[in-house]
Amino acid sequence: MLRLFRKQNRKLIGVDISSTSVKILELSKKNDRYWVESYGLSPLVEGSVVEKNILNPELVADALERAIQIANPEGLNIAVAVPTSMVIHKVIEMDADLTDDEREVQIRLDAEQYIPFPLEEVSLDFEVLPEPTDDPNRVNVLLAATRTENIDARLEVLELANLDAVVADVESYALERSFAVFADCMPIGVNTVGILDIGHTMTTLSVLHHGQIIYTREHIFGGKQLTQEVQNRYGLSYEEAGRAKKTKNLPSDYETEVLIPFLETVVQQASRSLQFFFSSTLFNDVDHLLLAGGNANIAGLSKLLEQKLGYRVTIANPFLQMGFSPQIDLKKIENDAPSLMVACGLALRCFDS
Repeated sequence: MLRLFRKQNRKLIGVDISSTSVKILELSKKNDRYWVESYGLSPLVEGSVVEKNILNPELVADALERAIQIANPEGLNIAVAVPTSMVIHKVIEMDADLTDDEREVQIRLDAEQYIPFPLEEVSLDFEVLPEPTDDPNRVNVLLAATRTENIDARLEVLELANLDAVVADVESYALERSFAVFADCMPIGVNTVGILDIGHTMTTLSVLHHGQIIYTREHIFGGKQLTQEVQNRYGLSYEEAGRAKKTKNLPSDYETEVLIPFLETVVQQASRSLQFFFSSTLFNDVDHLLLAGGNANIAGLSKLLEQKLGYRVTIANPFLQMGFSPQIDLKKIENDAPSLMVACGLALRCFDS
């Protein structure tokens, strides 16, 4: 079975594969405080990963090897994540007195009730939830399942980079774990938090209530649109547009003619995602909005979202209360922090009690 929930006592390197880069992170714990021991971020060739599907494992493996060289971590026990949209989650009731082996057999016998794929094509795992049920002889069990090919695609990348995975996790679980380490930095009274992750081609809204993810929705939209606007307006190649966007080496009308319209579109997309959340749940508000992903730091974005949506908006940083090893570039990791939420949550797996 896919071991999503089993405890790990070994130090883990969190490996997050996105559309634009491979990110790795290594943590330690000293005197009840987490420390960032090493991290590395290596850009990906455009098209290597599209909408979280790995299309060119060789290029992704090359980027992973570069990230490992940059970080130079102590160990090489790898934790990777499967995209949330590729995983089926179900909470099922089972007899409380079953052993794990008996529970696994029962789940496999009943799997076709919960999983719309042939069982031989699926990897799955389960965890008994601590919350009591109405019947003391029954327990709630969280079942997670994904097509084995989704895991194999990530394992192939690791194999090409001469690495082995110890843990396969789910992005939403990693995000939840990452949020937990800085949740007490949220203002008093914040119970429901939206995390808006604006990636290269995908934007994901995850909503946590009392620290647990209750809603996730992805849609196609991201920073690539801004790069394409720069490309079209100024007659640049896609690569030139990407570099110009990063270096801010652009004509004087860039802000008014390109950036501000893009930011307005981000606000519209965020508002739409929140409305989907409100219409499909019993919630009609969030207490706080966190910006994550590679585009979280775009100048003026958090302020505009705050003005237009009426929520307090801050940029996600899972390292707010962590220490840093001397080799860590503090300015760089602060800039990269919003895009390291998943990698951080993966690295935290080894500290699960």
